[in-house]
Amino acid sequence: MTIQEIENDIVVEFELLGDWQEKYQHIIAIGKKLPSFPLELQTEENKVRGCQSNVWLVSSFNEGKIFLQGDSDALIVKGLVALVLRVLSGKTPDEILNTQLSFIERLGMQSNLSPTRNNGLAAMIKQIKFYALAYKAKTNS
Repeated sequence: MTIQEIENDIVVEFELLGDWQEKYQHIIAIGKKLPSFPLELQTEENKVRGCQSNVWLVSSFNEGKIFLQGDSDALIVKGLVALVLRVLSGKTPDEILNTQLSFIERLGMQSNLSPTRNNGLAAMIKQIKFYALAYKAKTNS
């Protein structure tokens, strides 16, 4: 599936829910389904800067695609990590670099998340785009 198709699926999924309390509960439920993240990867080196909560991200590159793993010690943030990974993991560096992640705006997340969570979400996306840029540079050299 393309990034746009995955984003559309997420938007439809959330539109079926009622108010933001239900949406927060859904985000938490999504986070609980995130694959376990090894404790040995919960290091300062893998920590995302700019997040109030602890967020860890790691990436690998295989057959031209970036695969992401992540975790957080905060329930809602863990769900946000899961959503971002659902959209971007398994995509090429160019796909990641050329996307604006419209589902965040389309769902109204920016106005329904606290400023610190919005900053953390932006920091996660920035880190993933940094990985994409690094892998693209590595493959072009």
